[in-house]
Amino acid sequence: MKGFQMQNKFRFSGLAAAALALVAVSGTQALAANEHVGPMQSLGKSKVAAFLKDPAVIAAVKAQNAKNGALDQGKIIELDKKWRAEVKSGGGPLSKGVLANGLSGYLKGVKTKSGGLYTEIFVMDAKGLNVGQSDMTSDYWQGDEAKWKKTYLVGPQAMHVGGVKTD
Repeated sequence: MKGFQMQNKFRFSGLAAAALALVAVSGTQALAANEHVGPMQSLGKSKVAAFLKDPAVIAAVKAQNAKNGALDQGKIIELDKKWRAEVKSGGGPLSKGVLANGLSGYLKGVKTKSGGLYTEIFVMDAKGLNVGQSDMTSDYWQGDEAKWKKTYLVGPQAMHVGGVKTD
């Protein structure tokens, strides 16, 4: 079955310093250039906004922002390199620790209960580092990517809906 993935990036004021990346999947035929934007914005404002308001999400982001607030760019790059090496070798303390934390458990549950609507969900902190995720990401630092730059840096109501990718 041919389908497509819509990579969507949401950030809402309820998460003062977080961004969320979400990949939603549909089994329908590919959409024209920007036909997916409206439906994805509606999804973001309804279902995604609702699960982002969960106290577990907010507490995890606040805690990681406090922990990582003083990290400089060099340390962020070092952590990202460590993450990538761990993922390549099957996992390590940093990557497995994030995947096993409470927020990741919550996001895995959201993904499972979605009945296939979401294929991947992850939440980032104010530095663009993963706080929790439904599935292992290839990198730890998202701060150099549009999903973070076009949400966190823009403001609390910013929503970035990425392009459609055929699977």
